Amino acid sequence: MDFRFTPEEDAFRAKIHAWLETTTRAVFGRGQDGPGASTASLMDVGDESRWQRLKQYHRRLYDAGYAALHWPKQYGGGGATLIEQAIYQDEALSFGMPLYGCNQLAIDRIGPTLMFMGTQAQQDRYLPSMLTGEEIWCQGYSEPNAGSDLAGLQTRAVVDGDSFVVNGQKVWTSLAHRADWQVLLVRTDSEAPKHKGISYLLVDMKSPGITVRPLVQITGDAGFNEVFYDNVRVPKENLVGEINQGWQVSIATLMYERVSGGTRHPVERTINELLELAKQVQFEGMPAHQHPYVRQKLAQFAVEARCLRLSRYRSLTSQLKGKIPGPESSFGKLFATELNLRVAMFADELLGPYGTLEKGSLGAVEGGRWSQRTLSARGLTIAAGSSEIQHNIIGERVLKLPKG
Repeated sequence: MDFRFTPEEDAFRAKIHAWLETTTRAVFGRGQDGPGASTASLMDVGDESRWQRLKQYHRRLYDAGYAALHWPKQYGGGGATLIEQAIYQDEALSFGMPLYGCNQLAIDRIGPTLMFMGTQAQQDRYLPSMLTGEEIWCQGYSEPNAGSDLAGLQTRAVVDGDSFVVNGQKVWTSLAHRADWQVLLVRTDSEAPKHKGISYLLVDMKSPGITVRPLVQITGDAGFNEVFYDNVRVPKENLVGEINQGWQVSIATLMYERVSGGTRHPVERTINELLELAKQVQFEGMPAHQHPYVRQKLAQFAVEARCLRLSRYRSLTSQLKGKIPGPESSFGKLFATELNLRVAMFADELLGPYGTLEKGSLGAVEGGRWSQRTLSARGLTIAAGSSEIQHNIIGERVLKLPKG
């Protein structure tokens, strides 16, 4: 395996790095080495000031032509090569920045789904405003009784003239309180098997009958929401794909989500920040970074992070050979989020009682951000398909083990 980049690719990396250094300092007041929010906390958008800064960052991302390097140029994207996309992802994650600004769901998952399965009218209407961040999108998938078993969803839509009429509830809907539009999975045939009879709709979040209730998490943030639908009318032209065939459309979106939720997690940056933390605190009466136990843990984390990077390169090599990303993306999601959880838990162990101090508390280390990470890390192992579900996928579809 040759890990060297061409001179042109090295120049592209330098250009991206310089832009990120300048822009993150201008918008967030810190660069690559400065303290600041992680990607996860940036996307906890309950704080109005943080949200406005993220929107400002998104606009600069768009103006620079980096908002959607992976989109074809015909849709307004960068038309970048797979190598260029990988370089951009590495650099953005090293700065702890979300890859697609304030419209992550739209640019990473929903837009590509519309390119693949949407009509020309849908592409013309929605893709440009996704790119600029003028219309924010959310994803109406999970329900109180249909989370990991998404096909068990019960939110219903019936045809009435030129519209679908939707009734039901979604939960854990990220960005619903900020979103202008939503992709919504609904059951349109209650008699069909559960993977059939599902349709994929594009819903205006300002439609009469929609109620959004933020869910406050253990971190104090409220990025998730409950969404209720009471006779919400959705025009028929907002159906993506065929009626009752929405499961196939949703699978495309979910696969993009599992790739982005795992192999693109900024865990290497978090480990580097943990190393800096170990240089600042004591552990068992000596500088933490000199303690044999701490050094062994840090080394193990670094090795695992490098394994994750090499796994990404293997997936990239597969794509360069023209192969479609498959269930191996579940490995990246599982490994990255579980590693992130272990890193956060070790930071808690390193800090001892100081690890319980929240933001604003007297004596909180680094503003209490490590306690925030400890509280939020578990949730990342659930989002985009829980670790238990990923184990099943890997066992059954990758390793070909018999179903339990």
